Amino acid sequence: MSPATQLTSTTASGPNAAVADGSRRDDDHLTRRLVRRAIDGDQRAWDELVARFGGLVWSVARAHRLSPADAAEVSQITWLRLVENLDRLHDPARVGAWLATTARRQCIRQLSARSRTVPQGDDLPEQDSQSPPPDAGLLASERDHALWSGLARLPDRDRRLLRLLLSDPAPAYTEISAALAMPIGSIGPTRARALERLRRELGRSGLSEPRLG
Repeated sequence: MSPATQLTSTTASGPNAAVADGSRRDDDHLTRRLVRRAIDGDQRAWDELVARFGGLVWSVARAHRLSPADAAEVSQITWLRLVENLDRLHDPARVGAWLATTARRQCIRQLSARSRTVPQGDDLPEQDSQSPPPDAGLLASERDHALWSGLARLPDRDRRLLRLLLSDPAPAYTEISAALAMPIGSIGPTRARALERLRRELGRSGLSEPRLG
């Protein structure tokens, strides 16, 4: 699914909402079962948990603008913490939110440690550029390229939220809330304001504006 399409997907209502609720319950049941099997030492269940939530953990790390190496370290530590706490989860169905919260806290520690380090000489980091993030090169269409370019110029809070929403599959609002320490009720309005700022940014830059709804 195109990133621009993902950003403009709407919340289900009416009969579709009932289908979505049923799907969510089925997903929660599957997640609980996977966690129980992983606790019992089922390697296949653990591998499936990593496959289901690995993208979320990575997206949280990248949303905090960590380098690939630092993001990989955050991801590794986050999964290690889950191994240590798997049998103590209050609600196994919310393991995604738990992972998002743990990854966010580790990102904050990583950024704090970095700020205490004074780089010298060859250790000086490269200056942030206004070019799209490296993963933008994976996007084939001109519209998505324009989207990433505009995204790079947004305020940090907007950029982090939209990057999470661009994940495939997109995390649940509970997981986004945990990842960004943002109340669930404010995610929708914040998303709308971020998209409006993105439209204005693209308009000022003269880039071809993506269809954002």
